[in-house]
Amino acid sequence: MSAPLTILGTGMAGLGLVRQLRAHDPERAITLITADSGDDYSKPLLSTGFAKRLPPERLAQRSALDVADQLGVVVRTHTRVTAIDTQSRTLRLGPEALPYGELVVAIGAEPQPPMAIPLHLAARVFTINDLDDYRAFYSTLTSLGRPARVAIVGAGLVGCEFANDLAGGGHQVSMIAPETAPLVRLLPEPLGKALGEAMQDGGIELLLGRTLATLEDAGADVGLTLSDGHALEADLVLVATGLKPRIQLAAEAGIDVSEAGIHTDRYLRTSAPDVYALGDVACVDGVNAMYVQPLQASAKALAATLAGTLTRVSYGPWPVLVKTPLCPVVALPPTRPPAHWRIEGKGPDLTALAEDEDGRLIGFALTGACVRRKVELARAAPALLV
Repeated sequence: MSAPLTILGTGMAGLGLVRQLRAHDPERAITLITADSGDDYSKPLLSTGFAKRLPPERLAQRSALDVADQLGVVVRTHTRVTAIDTQSRTLRLGPEALPYGELVVAIGAEPQPPMAIPLHLAARVFTINDLDDYRAFYSTLTSLGRPARVAIVGAGLVGCEFANDLAGGGHQVSMIAPETAPLVRLLPEPLGKALGEAMQDGGIELLLGRTLATLEDAGADVGLTLSDGHALEADLVLVATGLKPRIQLAAEAGIDVSEAGIHTDRYLRTSAPDVYALGDVACVDGVNAMYVQPLQASAKALAATLAGTLTRVSYGPWPVLVKTPLCPVVALPPTRPPAHWRIEGKGPDLTALAEDEDGRLIGFALTGACVRRKVELARAAPALLV
């Protein structure tokens, strides 16, 4: 009989693994532990709900109770693991000690605000990283009874998606970031500027090339002062300045980690026996790809391994689809700096090809109507993890 399996996290990684594993082993004892409500939902939908005016209950596909019933698992919600003892194979949950047979750490990544959020502003300054966060933001937003003024700090993937979504929902959005164009990690500057122009045409105020200096109480509003002295007021502030893998628990247990995540091999094994890492928290053979397709491939491979068939994970040349309907974006960022970008097209419809010294395609970025080339270019691009 297989050893009891404990999974930390009930996001797309943790629940995706259970679904894959149940296809191999319908009876294995599985316990899932989560610090949040444990509802089953699709995280990418968090940044599409405001334009559609979707309340949180519309995003939740199943409650934790339904998950437990349908998958035949134990789900412990609002439970925080405080330590992993890899010697005794025990989890500490406050005063409780819980043994595990095999352990999967799938606790994802957490927001990294540019500054500490003052406690007196915590009810108006938000990050949205899970359904509970969405619930809190949605509740405050709708309680205003009118379109809100929302300041978004950060112009990366999350910031751009929420800016598009909130603007689509009729809210007044200002986006603040130090970069000169949105999505600098995915797009070369000309494509980023094309996206920025489309966002401005859609009513989003771009306050680029500056950072957030201060946050302060301004009566019913939040006052923001930027690095160039520019000041603005907002009903709500959404901080979207990137995510970092939640490595502290593993690091304190003596498991190999770095800023890129918990280190695993191609079988998702960590440096501790019978402990695996999966999803945004995992750095697999040197690669941390915080996107849906690598996560799904990892869950499928790990399920086979846990069921007794050792299976290496591979990542294909999977482009990232950014949910910015004002200007569609698809990107396959190169894993190393390209020798040059070859940019074609005009207006918002641009193709950027990242090429190495020999002219070989190592990545690409597409905006506007050119996103239809994603399949063609993905077939010509190298895999992320062969």
